[in-house]
Amino acid sequence: MMRRKARLSLICTSKRRIPVSQLGMTDPHQLFDDTSSAQSRGYGAQRGPSGLGYPTASASPQAAFLADPVSNMAMAYGSSLAAQGKELVDKNIDRFIPVTKLKYYFAVDTLYVGKKLGLLFFPYLHQDWEVQYQQDTPVAPRFDVNAPDLYIPAMAFITYVLVAGLALGTQDRFSPDLLGLQASSALAWLTVEVLAILLSLYLVTVNTDLTTIDLVAFLGYKYVGMIGGVLMGLLFGKVGYYLVLGWSCVSIFVFMPRESRCAERGTSCACT
Repeated sequence: MMRRKARLSLICTSKRRIPVSQLGMTDPHQLFDDTSSAQSRGYGAQRGPSGLGYPTASASPQAAFLADPVSNMAMAYGSSLAAQGKELVDKNIDRFIPVTKLKYYFAVDTLYVGKKLGLLFFPYLHQDWEVQYQQDTPVAPRFDVNAPDLYIPAMAFITYVLVAGLALGTQDRFSPDLLGLQASSALAWLTVEVLAILLSLYLVTVNTDLTTIDLVAFLGYKYVGMIGGVLMGLLFGKVGYYLVLGWSCVSIFVFMPRESRCAERGTSCACT
């Protein structure tokens, strides 16, 4: 009897369920131990004094490098060199690129552009060609229609290239290569014309107040007539093209000598 009771107590003890917490597992069917809690506990141990839950950031090598007095001295020396270089460029930039003069040639407004275009097509109606001066300095183009500018030549050059591309498109000949070739050839011819005039002035030893920028402006006005000729050619064919082109050629022949001669300082220009 005693032996039977001992056997029953042993069976009950073996069938008793062991607590999950004693096994160190959250799930009785889990095959491996969960180590994330341990990592989170380790991560929490590395929190900074701010208590925001972020790990304490160590000093970066860059910060340590910048804290070095030698690096600070090198940075100060480099900054001074950059400042001196900028000052040197600002002083000598006008020797290579006359920025101040270029600003003068682009000082135009809508009224000036309209009057100048009318003067280019109808120079025969204009009487007073004298350029106005104020304290030995020519006034801005927007105040004097006789003053040369670069806005109209630049815009006319770009518009001429685009109109030429349009004309090529109507003939089923358009391609980016031809458009680039057209722009390059127009710019090359303009450069050749300016160099030819400068060489002529040098050979005949003519003293003139006209600058190279003035020559570029005067020679760039011809693109206005060329645009008109191409547009009329697209609208009215060859007859319209040659009529407008001939008119523009005669107009530019009348305009150029008077405008360039009257741009000379101190020249009387009561041209008729």
